[in-house]
Amino acid sequence: MGLKLKITVTSLLLLLASAVDVSGDTIFDVTKYGARTDVSGDTIFDVTKSIEKGFTKQSRREDDEKMVLKFNIMVTSLLFLLASAVHVSSDTIFDVTKYGARADGVTDLSQALLKAWGEACSSSVASTIVIPGGTYALGQTVIEGPCKAPINFIVEGTLRAPVETNRFKPGKGWISFQRIDNFSLSGGGVFDGEGTTVWGKHCPVQAYCNELPISLRFDFITNGMVKDITSKDSKQFHMNVLGCKNLTFYNVAISAPGESINTDGIHIGRSSGINITDSKIQTGDDCISIGDGSQQINIERVTCGPGHGISIGSLGKYKNEEPVVGIRVKNCTLTNTDNGVRVKTFPASEQGSASEMHFEDIVMDNVSYPIIIDQEYCPHNKCNLKSPSRVKLSNASFKNIKGTTSTQVAIKLICSQGVPCQQIELSDIDLKYNGEEGPAISQCKNVKPTLLGVQLPRTCA
Repeated sequence: MGLKLKITVTSLLLLLASAVDVSGDTIFDVTKYGARTDVSGDTIFDVTKSIEKGFTKQSRREDDEKMVLKFNIMVTSLLFLLASAVHVSSDTIFDVTKYGARADGVTDLSQALLKAWGEACSSSVASTIVIPGGTYALGQTVIEGPCKAPINFIVEGTLRAPVETNRFKPGKGWISFQRIDNFSLSGGGVFDGEGTTVWGKHCPVQAYCNELPISLRFDFITNGMVKDITSKDSKQFHMNVLGCKNLTFYNVAISAPGESINTDGIHIGRSSGINITDSKIQTGDDCISIGDGSQQINIERVTCGPGHGISIGSLGKYKNEEPVVGIRVKNCTLTNTDNGVRVKTFPASEQGSASEMHFEDIVMDNVSYPIIIDQEYCPHNKCNLKSPSRVKLSNASFKNIKGTTSTQVAIKLICSQGVPCQQIELSDIDLKYNGEEGPAISQCKNVKPTLLGVQLPRTCA
């Protein structure tokens, strides 16, 4: 029997909104493919029929490989927006309070949560785990698949991490979701990492702080959606994505003060088909950082600041790093950040490559160094600058980037002497600086970019 989903009018509008791209892609109205409405006005339809017909029709139209990729990301987003809006019968809901969870802010939720997860994961039908409103204490927890059917994980309350760092195993996350297919996390809840007491106190400022936990780890998730949640005051990274395929982050809020150390918003590594849209990130490090092996990453309508901007890298630190390919950052706004959009690699690096990186329609509001390629990246002045980076950068573009810079150097293109940057394009750049030193300027090294349209400041002049 086909899975019947009952969608509210609001959820249906979200579905339709997620199916249309700013470039004008086709909207698919499910009523055109067999959907019908019940007496309450809600829409009821069979996913195996109406949605499948719409997807099939579109896929026949698109022969271009890039359009197929965009469509696949849209399909994943659509399905998981759908899944998060489902009204399931009582026998598929696993409420943690039925397993002994107490919203008193003291009792550890871990045992009750893992009992609920075990039953949901072993269920042969789609299931929903619910953490109702209230405040819950939660220790270090691993939520692991594979599971027999899709799972929707709804957090409506606030989860608080232990304050004491000795309650965490080094190198592990606070909450880890691992090896799950068809998974969604939603509910409007808050993940409070309780990081305010540890920033800068447990590790040297210049070192990666491995002993502090990442708040949310997503390891080897396929076909997933994370939406309508908040991560605040993580002890280390807020979210880490590793080995994932087709995972979408939608309407995610991340918050920590600008002085919080090493609190990247979302870090991505060795993953493909990752989509981050309509989200707000305020933190003390990179809002989004993209590591080696990241492919086909789409970032749209993200606001960033405070923070260190949106970064590809750092690359070249380790042997056998995998190529970075297909990064698209579009329609984003950065405010009061220490950097804008940047690509960074270490000097004297291992071999590597990054290509097809495109930054477009970006607004900069009082941003330091709005546009950066830095192949002499040396954050703590302990690098061998005499030996060039061996990471090859190619096919990168910066288009329609406008606003204000807080540093006189608005554009910094420092490429490797050993493998100079290739196919770098800047088009319609308008960045203003009102400091006493004079107008905005650019710095260039080992690069001959293609310049189109407005160029303020003049690039590589």
